[in-house]
Amino acid sequence: MNNKEIRQNVWPDYDRNYDYFYSASAPGFVYRPYDDPENYPADLKPISNDLHNQLLDGQANGKRIVADGNGYPVLADPLPPTPAQLQQQAESEKRYRLSQAKEKIDIGQDAVDLDMATKEEKAALLAWKKYRVLLNRVDCSTAPDIVWPEQPE
Repeated sequence: MNNKEIRQNVWPDYDRNYDYFYSASAPGFVYRPYDDPENYPADLKPISNDLHNQLLDGQANGKRIVADGNGYPVLADPLPPTPAQLQQQAESEKRYRLSQAKEKIDIGQDAVDLDMATKEEKAALLAWKKYRVLLNRVDCSTAPDIVWPEQPE
């Protein structure tokens, strides 16, 4: 479609009562495309300010903005995470848990090294070390089907 055809197809649809237009092909919003319509997608659909605000609020709350069958914007649920994203989330969780374990082990080991540890502190240190070993054995590539070891008290 050339610029003249775009102008003829799009310009009459521009209702100046609307500030926002949505393009399914872009995909995205255009604000007041009145001056030079040939530089905008030919599939612009006018939307109200209220709808625009509802869509942005929905997007801020985790929804996606997609086009319906007629090219108008609607909210949709987010796409499920990919296996790579699930693995990345699991690796992040594993790093977090390992850092917690390291902190507990460092404190307990200091008490043992200084011969100041109580029986309870020695038992807790052993439990945290076992926990850390089990964490290191977690295979994050199996996410989301990971059974995390139980954290010591």
